[in-house]
Amino acid sequence: MLRRHPYVFIGIVSVGIAAAALFFSIHEDEPIKDPEGFLGPAYVRLPLMALTFFAVGLVPQAIHRHGWRRVFWGVREVVRTDWTWTRFSSIAFGLLSFYTCYVSYRNLKSYLPSLRPPTWDSRLDRFDHWLFFGNYPSDLLHELLGTGLVAQVIAVIYVSYLMLIPITLGAYLVLNKDVSIGAWYATALGLNWVLGTVSYYILPTVGPAFNTGANQRFEILDDTPASELQRSLFRNARDYIENPDNDTIYGLAGFASLHVSVVFTACLFFERTRLHPVLRGVAWVYFVGTMVATLYFGWHYFSDDLAGLLIGVVSVSLGAWATGNTERQRARRSAASSGGDDSPPSDDPDAAEPPAGQTTAEADDEESGTAVKAA
Repeated sequence: MLRRHPYVFIGIVSVGIAAAALFFSIHEDEPIKDPEGFLGPAYVRLPLMALTFFAVGLVPQAIHRHGWRRVFWGVREVVRTDWTWTRFSSIAFGLLSFYTCYVSYRNLKSYLPSLRPPTWDSRLDRFDHWLFFGNYPSDLLHELLGTGLVAQVIAVIYVSYLMLIPITLGAYLVLNKDVSIGAWYATALGLNWVLGTVSYYILPTVGPAFNTGANQRFEILDDTPASELQRSLFRNARDYIENPDNDTIYGLAGFASLHVSVVFTACLFFERTRLHPVLRGVAWVYFVGTMVATLYFGWHYFSDDLAGLLIGVVSVSLGAWATGNTERQRARRSAASSGGDDSPPSDDPDAAEPPAGQTTAEADDEESGTAVKAA
């Protein structure tokens, strides 16, 4: 059932967090704000994003099958044979659920100054100092990596995250005929926003770069994209506190690190879905750069990153269960389709794998009598 209706769980979750955001919006007498409003209104931005992903997935298939000269006829043929309303609606629902969770998370984060002012920074800063044997992790990284070219590279890695993650989501939604795979990724990413919001309210912090007792350690890192972003966030936070009725949105929260959790979620998901080894390697390098950047620029304490890792693991595992993609669920389907006995399914991951040369999507489609080739 979960695999046939893989968006039920994240649909319920997105409605729940949206309701929470609306409740606190009324409670705080502040309207829901679009956190990325400078890119245009959401009702324009989301359809454009969906159409872009659709074109990226559709045009290469048409060219591959029918060549450049017949590309328009090829697009029509690919749409007719490969694209159903179920597939279209899955892409739309995946993007919508992701965006609903994200906007709700950003607005709930914006209510932190009045609902849960930061009180844990000094304790987490002392914990970092103790954990690294009388040193701060940022100071160690500054000495090890320097503050020149490396700072610029790490800064670019950090600020590119909000652009790259939606791109990977769109790719999985568009390029997989098995809609449960895209639903799994959309669910895992959406859970990051939800669990991250909960963690912000459990331990409210702003992070060392914004903590009065620690921010002097990062003054040597001016003139990088990350430091520019920090100054922008600080100005917006100050403006929001001074005048909550303006269009700015509060964006400072440290525990847990959602940069770490979201990128770690992507890496784990790529491993579980057996993405090409080269792409998986690039993703892990990007993850390491992201985690280093959180400490190097003082966005987060080390405990924030540890909490982010935990959120990533929970999100991927819960997302797999909610969309019918755990190894045990796959093994049960495999046993049922082969007419096996009622013995418990094997915990061996290989037991859930399709025959050599066949993708998981093909195996699952054959179970329902509609085998198709993977996109």
